[in-house]
Amino acid sequence: MGLYGKERDLSQAATEVVLAVDASAFGERHDEFEMRLDAFLAHHLSWRSRSSVQDLIRTGFVLVDASTPDKPRGTGTPVKETRPARRVRHGSTVVVVIPEPLRAQPTRADAGGVSVLHEDTAVLVVDKPPGMPVHPSGRYLSDTLIQRVHALYGAGYELEQGGAPRLCHRIDKDTSGVVVIGRHPEAHMEVRRQFEDREVEKEYLALVYGVPERDGGVIDYPIGPSKVSRIDLKMAVLVEGAPCRTEWRVVERARDCALVACKPITGRQHQIRVHLSSIGHAIVGDKLYGPDEMLFEKALDGTLDERDMELLGLSRQALHAHRIVFKTPATNERLEVCAPLPRDMADYLDEHR
Repeated sequence: MGLYGKERDLSQAATEVVLAVDASAFGERHDEFEMRLDAFLAHHLSWRSRSSVQDLIRTGFVLVDASTPDKPRGTGTPVKETRPARRVRHGSTVVVVIPEPLRAQPTRADAGGVSVLHEDTAVLVVDKPPGMPVHPSGRYLSDTLIQRVHALYGAGYELEQGGAPRLCHRIDKDTSGVVVIGRHPEAHMEVRRQFEDREVEKEYLALVYGVPERDGGVIDYPIGPSKVSRIDLKMAVLVEGAPCRTEWRVVERARDCALVACKPITGRQHQIRVHLSSIGHAIVGDKLYGPDEMLFEKALDGTLDERDMELLGLSRQALHAHRIVFKTPATNERLEVCAPLPRDMADYLDEHR
């Protein structure tokens, strides 16, 4: 709703965020409630620091309508307030004006170089390139997927939506393909719930070493942390591991490799990589579950040589999150989104046909 109760034209960038002062939200009596303006805004704009909220007030981007149900004043039109310590009471209205340069102007086609496959009022579905982490961690602190999305959906968008866009799930740095991002907190929570309740359908495409004899099947081996590898994050098929189930089928057979579609029924760490390796068809380029796990350590040290790369076939594991089906909170309807096979996997398949 706009400042005067009219529906905003959603094709236009947001110009303001209207917040009603409600004592019940703080567990207080209506007739006794009052709060500093900066504290009130810090509560509602929780992703911003208290000092940034104070700067917003001091620079003239906050208006206050001090009229309350028991003390009406004038026309109820908000006026500019530059004092962070100003007290607001139950029934007042606070308006945050979004500065012109910060108003969100997102585009469907591109999110900082990342292809946007679908966009609605609740979610973005993007095609993550291989080699890009989804979020900052460890030694990958810049140029991540979520940072590129945040660069596009800036401060004005955050003010309107109640927070920055958030990842609904994750895929490995070297895995390419579809990633769902919640555009506001409620959408993020709902899509996360669908993942946790296994209501989301996912399909991956993988290039594997060797040509499977069968056309497909189900791998139903439990997995857990490897007991023999010196690499801490390596998983393995274990009798006492967690239940794990993957459906797979051959999409195309080539000379000495195959393109395989995999549908993980459970969601264990490295599940598809471990399961395909367990049936003798490790993923092309997989340094951890492929020809030799020492390649993983050499990659970390930056010592992979030409012979190692020839053995691997590709510089990353050839795993691609191809398809996802879930209910978008925008309409509560099932949404199917597919990401095309990336160039490196397509080229490898062409060369081996």
